Amino acid sequence: MTNLLDSWTAGQGKIVRVGAAEAVLATLRAAIEDGSLPIGSRLDSEATLAQQFGVSRTMVREALKSSNALGLTVTRTGKGTFVIANKVGQDLKLGKYSARELLEARPHIEVPAASLAAEHRSPQEVESLREILRAMDEEEDLEQWVILNSEFHAIIARSSGNGVFASMLSDIDEAMANQSNTLNHVVDRRKQSGIEHAAIFDAIEKGSAEDAGLAMMRHLHGVEETLGTVLPESAERST
Repeated sequence: MTNLLDSWTAGQGKIVRVGAAEAVLATLRAAIEDGSLPIGSRLDSEATLAQQFGVSRTMVREALKSSNALGLTVTRTGKGTFVIANKVGQDLKLGKYSARELLEARPHIEVPAASLAAEHRSPQEVESLREILRAMDEEEDLEQWVILNSEFHAIIARSSGNGVFASMLSDIDEAMANQSNTLNHVVDRRKQSGIEHAAIFDAIEKGSAEDAGLAMMRHLHGVEETLGTVLPESAERST
């Protein structure tokens, strides 16, 4: 089978370790959208792509996962990854739930959970949140950052003292992690998330239910705005 990658990877330099998955995704997306990789074409194996880009298979796997979530490709077990669209879809495919479903549900779960957390959090939970924020600020690896991000939100839900919120957040945790991973591969908003997370933490630490709820709402709005830059058609429908 003809290697479709040859025509657009030829002459490209090796991709550095930092941002490797993001760079692979950007290159794949550009090739798909400009027709270099037409609909129906099959991508090379992870091992081959990793060699061509000069990155690890893990970085390639992350890029392909995001490409699938964007609706550009689909990975079929035992058969490979195929191009199924030449433009990003109207929603992110995140496994059990979609990005649109998360946007609709999270404000009803995480805003009241943050408010209650400000009233019921224990000193140990405050310290746990503080340590996670510190670790997130220092973490360069996106995969590890996403794990820490999930734990930050989970601790807030548990700190609310309401088992329903904790259970609901646990149910959407995987979709949230997939969304965070994909969005940050396309538009890296880790720095902005850090600012928003710090505001949520400050409000919870000082025990202000109102400020904690508002800070969480601002954070969710930030996520929605970023999603709008990735899925413009989806954003237009929601206005």
